[in-house]
Amino acid sequence: MSVEKIIGDWKKKNFKPFYWFEGDEEYYIDKAVSFAEQHILSESEASFNLSIFYGKDAAWADVINACRRYTMFAERQVVILKEAQQMKDIEKLEPYFENPLSSTIFIVAYKDKKLDARKKFSKLVKEKGVLVTTKKMYDNQLPEWTLELMKSKGLTISQKGLALLVDHIGNDLVRIENEVDKLTINLGKRTSVTEDDIENYIGVSKEFNVFELQSAMASKNLPAAIRIIQYFEANPKAAPIQLVLPSLYGFFSKVFMIFGAGTRDEKTIATTIGVNPFFVKDYIKAANLYSYSGIERNLLLLNQYNLKSIGIGDAGTEDASLLKEMAVKMMSA
Repeated sequence: MSVEKIIGDWKKKNFKPFYWFEGDEEYYIDKAVSFAEQHILSESEASFNLSIFYGKDAAWADVINACRRYTMFAERQVVILKEAQQMKDIEKLEPYFENPLSSTIFIVAYKDKKLDARKKFSKLVKEKGVLVTTKKMYDNQLPEWTLELMKSKGLTISQKGLALLVDHIGNDLVRIENEVDKLTINLGKRTSVTEDDIENYIGVSKEFNVFELQSAMASKNLPAAIRIIQYFEANPKAAPIQLVLPSLYGFFSKVFMIFGAGTRDEKTIATTIGVNPFFVKDYIKAANLYSYSGIERNLLLLNQYNLKSIGIGDAGTEDASLLKEMAVKMMSA
């Protein structure tokens, strides 16, 4: 069951005795917990019937006692256990899970970990309550997810602006939503987000960023690539090498997949390699300019320079110098 479905049920006043949210994607866990904390009970009901515990400080007996307490001036109560992964002896909650109170809605946020499915405790959670396991979103799903988020807030954005936003933030849904909210505030009554807005309010240059470096590398435009790297050198926080190298590796890995696609049809390739059709031309261009052996060599170079960037096989060369040297070698392939 998805978090959206659960929140939809809560809005309809359909509740299960308890919910266990676990896994790698804290965005959805936080979303469920926030809704439960703020919207299941009215303000007057919450003053007597909302209990919040934090795993690091909570004793399992206190949590169980709160869950077994009867409601005051309300039909139900809500008990929330945040950061449950930090709670000692959490499996001692088992007696309550075996016989939960119908008037209590118990919500557990168990981040960055999952229950051992082989154990009785996990099986009990599945049997008696609702277990939701969240997973990190794949990078190729981020643009569509971000676009839907912006639509839900009444915003539109160009494909390039969307790419700048997602490429700059990466796989951090919480931060993406925060930045979109920041855009909403700064735009005022305007609903169309431009590349200038991304530059002004998010802080990523529309001309000098990893996305533009990727494009320069794809078209073998060495002067443009060097200019962008020089900008990175003058603005170290704009794109640290630890961000640049994985991004380029991801790009050329997808280009490498094109040679096994057996077609040059843009829609088919976009689906095969998992990219937005709007940007697939860059990938095809790179495949044509570099050839199979050239892309293979570039992936090896990226791996080599990744090692150098952490001091393996290199005696402290500056990051910008490493990137310039790598760019020259890659484009000479």
